[in-house]
Amino acid sequence: MATYTLPELPYDYTALEPVIDPQIVELHHDKHHAAYVKGANDTLEQLAEARDKGSWGSINGLEKNLAFHLSGHILHSIYWHNMTGDGGGEPLAADGVGELADAIAESFGSFAGFKAQLTKAAATTQGSGWGVLAYEPVSGRLIVEQVYDHQGNVGQGSVPILVFDAWEHAFYLQYKNQKVDFIEAMWRVVNWQDVAKRYTAAKQRANNLLLAP
Repeated sequence: MATYTLPELPYDYTALEPVIDPQIVELHHDKHHAAYVKGANDTLEQLAEARDKGSWGSINGLEKNLAFHLSGHILHSIYWHNMTGDGGGEPLAADGVGELADAIAESFGSFAGFKAQLTKAAATTQGSGWGVLAYEPVSGRLIVEQVYDHQGNVGQGSVPILVFDAWEHAFYLQYKNQKVDFIEAMWRVVNWQDVAKRYTAAKQRANNLLLAP
């Protein structure tokens, strides 16, 4: 039985128009995300075979493949729920997400400062990658991470709560090579209710991180 499964979209393919074209949503979810799920499951099977045979010649490649595909699966699973056709703007106390709004202001000085940093981080990722807002449990602060591929340049223990996919497959059919235009448009579909729930959950789990004495 497969360990990982492709989650269903929380909306139909047309829900994010005009920011994201329905064809992109369909291809991105049904083909690209599905490939990461299959890759993670296939790699787990290959690792099990290596253990059974005591054959470790390909261990470096297998561990790298598992990190790549599993991180892709997890980040995409967050990505779909981070967006809604009724989203956008900025988190406000009046919308029930005041705690998140306060945390952003405390960590970045202002929402405008945070927005500028995450936009730049996502838009300037070299090659393929993500811009990520994450909860960092050691300091209890929010940080922006620039994630190369799916798994690189990540603070250990940080929990992603808002992710911007900056891979070309996320935007090229609609925005061509104008990655920055796509990232700017993404702010119109951010689901702050989902981000706020992830922030609360990340804080509640923070004491599970074991720190060296």
